[in-house]
Amino acid sequence: MRVTPRDSNYMGQEHRFCVLRPELVASFVEAESTKQSTRQKVPDASEESGDQVASTSDAKASSVEGDDKSEESSAPTLEENSNSNAEILFNPNVFTEYKLAGSPEEIAADEELVKRAGTYLLEIVIPKFVQDLCSLDISPMDGQTLTDALHLHGINVRYLGKIAGMIKHLPHLWDLFSAEIIVRSAKHVIKEILRQSADHDIGPAIAHFLNCFVGKVSGASTKGSHGNAQSKTQKGHESSQTQKSTKGQKLNNTAASRKGLSTYSHLKSDGIWSNIKEFAKSKYQFEVPDDARLSAKRVSVLRNLCQKVGITIAARKYNLDASTPFEALDILNLQPVVKHSVPTCTDAKNLMEAGKVRMAEGTLNEAYALFSEAFSLLQQITGPMHKDAANCCRYLAMVLYHAGDTAGAIVQQHRELIINERCLGLDHPDTAHSYGNMALFYHGLNQTELALRHMSRTLLLLSLASGPDHPDVAATLINVAMMYQDASNMNTALRYLQEALMKNERLLGPDHVQTAVCYHALAIAFSCMSLYKLSIQHEKKTYDILAKQLGENDSRTKDSENWLNTFKHREEQVNAQKQKGQGTNASDNAINFLKANPALLQAMKAAAIQSGDGSANVNRSLNAAVVGEGVPRLRGVDERAARATAEARKKAAARGLNVRNGPGSNSASDELAHILKVINSVAAASSTSATANAQQSASEGQATNGPAQNGNASEAKAADTNGPSVKSTGNTPVGLGTTLELKKQKSKQKS
Repeated sequence: MRVTPRDSNYMGQEHRFCVLRPELVASFVEAESTKQSTRQKVPDASEESGDQVASTSDAKASSVEGDDKSEESSAPTLEENSNSNAEILFNPNVFTEYKLAGSPEEIAADEELVKRAGTYLLEIVIPKFVQDLCSLDISPMDGQTLTDALHLHGINVRYLGKIAGMIKHLPHLWDLFSAEIIVRSAKHVIKEILRQSADHDIGPAIAHFLNCFVGKVSGASTKGSHGNAQSKTQKGHESSQTQKSTKGQKLNNTAASRKGLSTYSHLKSDGIWSNIKEFAKSKYQFEVPDDARLSAKRVSVLRNLCQKVGITIAARKYNLDASTPFEALDILNLQPVVKHSVPTCTDAKNLMEAGKVRMAEGTLNEAYALFSEAFSLLQQITGPMHKDAANCCRYLAMVLYHAGDTAGAIVQQHRELIINERCLGLDHPDTAHSYGNMALFYHGLNQTELALRHMSRTLLLLSLASGPDHPDVAATLINVAMMYQDASNMNTALRYLQEALMKNERLLGPDHVQTAVCYHALAIAFSCMSLYKLSIQHEKKTYDILAKQLGENDSRTKDSENWLNTFKHREEQVNAQKQKGQGTNASDNAINFLKANPALLQAMKAAAIQSGDGSANVNRSLNAAVVGEGVPRLRGVDERAARATAEARKKAAARGLNVRNGPGSNSASDELAHILKVINSVAAASSTSATANAQQSASEGQATNGPAQNGNASEAKAADTNGPSVKSTGNTPVGLGTTLELKKQKSKQKS
């Protein structure tokens, strides 16, 4: 009945079909063989190695067959002992109701071996799997990839609840595991409903279940609405049967349809979810949270449920917040979901593993030869439309990309993309990653626009499979930011990096290695904008996280330290250049400032005319300095300003005020000297104003955001300057331009 023994962690008649996976048996045998080989190296343990071997055969119903099997298994056991490698054999019939052959000591030894395998699963395999999940060595995106990862490590799906209790501190994993348990429990509930429904009532039954599962259905409101749909379905069914059956058969169909109506029409949302919680508790030992109906990612859960049951839903915009978002006409098909074994090629798999090793060593020629041979074998044995063939194409693309043949890499990657879409589906996470690799290759050919289109497709598929909150989505955002950074669009790049940082801090924590990667990417971006103080701050956080998680002797930590020293050296160079720039001529700063503000220059001319002949020289000198001419312009006097000044003098003389020309010229010269002094100070300060403002706004944003440090919009806005700006923005300085503009307006009104 089985090829692997029972799971000793699930005993009892209700768990009679719970067996260990073949992957776990192989892993356990390998671990036990490693232990025995280490024990045999000890001199005193060489004689005891044969007694530690638990080697039995598959037990037979009769004792004679059991004796024959034991005699057959004794020979290879002795041979293995002679080769210092003992064979470990399991008895798949232990812990069953069958009578086992052999002595009680042999049966006890077989049971003890199976118990050790169960303990190995609980104490070694599952904790190692959780550790890989936390370190992102394993990163499942949806229910299918999670199931594949569990089976690859020899873990049965019934341990979902136990693993979910060990990863509560990671929100994205908790959501993924809880959603998978809810979907698997809902699958059993809907299958029970479909068994009790007539064939022509399957569509309305599925629509009603989905409304109860996603929406909010009460008992009073569903009977009327679904009664109409059901009556239409019954009428259509009866009319189709009129030409093919008798009156009695039609009455029987009507009675069956009414019976089918009563099986699901009384269901409500509360009843469906109570059944789901009860099944999850009994099957997975998992307590479904009370807020699971609201906190679950509805699109991802609905997609997962339809894939597991085989439901095909019409593609349209659904209002999932409504009480009944689905109708009977939205259910297009119900396809059978059949479990089958996908054929694998061992030789091709071994060649691919050898190619990975060669690629890691840097011998690309040998790696390419191994992957090519593996792909040719797969084409002959499994055909080109196989997931192993897609993986082989991906490795070939990577080898070609590292060898510099980007065009050839794109060809192989496009082949992998086609195979994944055909074999796995258009919205599978592996298909999304294929689009991401294509984008990176196109970016290598400087086709940034095409690369960004592929990246947008990647983000869409990943958000559809797992939702927007997943570390793989954050890693994709970093890749998009790097593309924008290479295109010198720093504002958009910073926005994507800030979003990736916020996701990683929320999902993984502030001290995770992937969070350090975000800080390093931000430091590189700020260094491209010559904001080295911000680069030093972010790289310092990167170094602290890596030193805490990996240690100071790790290569990545040392690389971060080198980057930190590089940023400090660049900042020192910038500061030295600024100090040299402060010793330049002040008059040059004033002239550059006046060139950038022609309106201010005209206002100064108008103010200088009030002093008469003495200020004319100043006016001519200003013209010569600003325009760069040795001879002043012919028109050196503003006629409107002169006319306004003359009228002001007449009014002052009529009032009996004393008007003097000589002192006026001196006072105007003093005022102009004061203005030039102010201009020099403003122009000298303008060279460092952009950098100071950017750093101040970023520091203020970091103070408001707390531990996020960079998750604000002010930093991105400050970084939009793409470096320190020395040009004026056109706004007049406070205390100077305002008074002069008021004087011009008053003179215009008087004239």
